[in-house]
Amino acid sequence: MTFSIRRLGPGDIAAYRSIRHEALANHPEAFVSTAENFAQRSDADIRQMLETLTVFGAVMADGSLGGINAFLRNEGAKERHRGWMIQVYTRPEQRGTGLSRALVEHLVEHARHHVIQIHLGVWSENEPAIRLYRKLGFEHYATEPRYLFVNGRYIDEHLMVRFLDRDGSDSKA
Repeated sequence: MTFSIRRLGPGDIAAYRSIRHEALANHPEAFVSTAENFAQRSDADIRQMLETLTVFGAVMADGSLGGINAFLRNEGAKERHRGWMIQVYTRPEQRGTGLSRALVEHLVEHARHHVIQIHLGVWSENEPAIRLYRKLGFEHYATEPRYLFVNGRYIDEHLMVRFLDRDGSDSKA
């Protein structure tokens, strides 16, 4: 399997729209946004989001996206040292191939230049993702009970963090 990871930009609107809608439609328990609301976003909305967030894509040999994730840095003066990994999704056919790990590692390396810790939220029942995050140095610190209400049931979310200043990083806060 061949892929490269790069930041997505305005030329990636259609590919991003496709994979993000797939993620929201197939895994509503994993995201706050809904597929229905996302489908109503204009190309201008998507372009603005791709310019505001740092969205990474794993670009496959055929040019399609095999996975995405995004980095969001907190901007408040008292919380600029923290960032978030959000919008994490890997297409089913790419799971277990190392692509997810590569995407997370890529985001972590990017974040090292901006923050000293990365937070994430993960559905409490998503064991493969939780195992991957633990292997990559993320620690569970809390659970938000009833974080979402999806398809008639409450969804708990685990909150995890990786402290970059504790693993040899030269991060800047």
